[in-house]
Amino acid sequence: MLGVGLGVLMFTLDTSIVNIALPTLVQIFQTTFATIQWIVLSYLLVVTALVLGAARWGDMVGKKRLYLGGLIVFTISSLLCGLSPGVHWLIAFRALQGMGAVMISALGAALVTEAFPGSERGRALGIIGAVVSLGIALGPTVGGLIIAAFGWQMIFLVNVPIGIFASFVVARNVPQSSYRSQQQRFDWFGLVVMTSALTAFSLGMTHGQDEGFGHPVTLGLLAIALLGLALFLWQQAHSSSPLLDLSLFRNSQFSLSLLTGVLVFIVIAGTIFIIPFFLELVLHYPTQHAGLLLAVSPILGGIVAPFSGNLSDRFGTRIISLIGLVLMVIGCLCISTFNSQMTDLDYIVRIAPFGIGLGMFQSPNNSAILGSVPSDRLGVASGLLSLSRTLGQTTGVPLLGAIFAGVVLAQAATPMVTNAPPEALVAGVQSTFRLAAGMLAIAATIVFFLWRSQPSK
Repeated sequence: MLGVGLGVLMFTLDTSIVNIALPTLVQIFQTTFATIQWIVLSYLLVVTALVLGAARWGDMVGKKRLYLGGLIVFTISSLLCGLSPGVHWLIAFRALQGMGAVMISALGAALVTEAFPGSERGRALGIIGAVVSLGIALGPTVGGLIIAAFGWQMIFLVNVPIGIFASFVVARNVPQSSYRSQQQRFDWFGLVVMTSALTAFSLGMTHGQDEGFGHPVTLGLLAIALLGLALFLWQQAHSSSPLLDLSLFRNSQFSLSLLTGVLVFIVIAGTIFIIPFFLELVLHYPTQHAGLLLAVSPILGGIVAPFSGNLSDRFGTRIISLIGLVLMVIGCLCISTFNSQMTDLDYIVRIAPFGIGLGMFQSPNNSAILGSVPSDRLGVASGLLSLSRTLGQTTGVPLLGAIFAGVVLAQAATPMVTNAPPEALVAGVQSTFRLAAGMLAIAATIVFFLWRSQPSK
């Protein structure tokens, strides 16, 4: 558990630290905002595109072996990122870092699931959920302090000793995977098709955020993504060793639980993207102050997650997930009452239900997903779990960001969101989070019917 937890902490912490560092990197490298985006985009594209391949490979050659390889690649690439002489080198090394991260994220939950019996699985996954929340919470605050004290390089170099220690612990203490499928072939063609489709989708969503979703390039990229997805599904249905076992989706418990996860991560990504604009442009908080407040929600989620795992082991995954989603709906409705006269206490009271609800939802939902598949498909199921998070994040930022910007610009006499008056920004936040509450209500409805039709533990 320690080795897997450290690996998960390392890559979640790294992601949030890098996001807080982007304004600093723009100045240091004297580059454009479009170029600096690729420091995040290169990493995200690799993780999104390869997560199914990494999961399938883990089923074939052993999850421990591939997870350990991911730790080593992530550690080496972190060192290279910290030593990067220019922005383009950093972008390239971030892509390499994504290769290590995808092995960690795709197989971490599966390793934990294999190592613990069903009666303890929820608690173990709850601890992993707490580690994820801790990494997200610490990133903005710790990142700002590290950059101020030691420079931007240290946000990458700090991973090196953690990665070395985690690799040693995993090598010594994590048992070998219980299932290997070395006789099967790896579906490289499926991997290429899926990678191309997801890359086109990510680029299309990013381009649409900048140029509009009616732009010909945006429409072309999204059309390529749609065609690629159709080709991938057709190819997987006819492949002898597919990356994606389509039969898994015949299980409504599995497929609908994944769908609720996507909806939740759409809202999470939009929240992380929009709330800083409110704190800095409406309440005029400095970055460090905003970073501390942004940590409230994931800290609360991290505190609750282990308890939700224990509760799901006792009462079943569905009812605990449902309670979590209801709290998140309440949280979004509370966020939709944000105003320009808020105090720190007002913010904490309004954001608290969202963070607590997320902590209650995530671990039981993960347990339901991984507990609904055969043991020899845990790697693929875990990979799909990671893919659902990434797809939610990739969709959530441009979708909720576009809604936020549309409302703000409709009420402001300026073409720039960042130059809009506070009342327009407040209106944007309120409208966006009413919509987010509706999306989470759909997710809660799905879980309610799953609970009523087939309660699971």
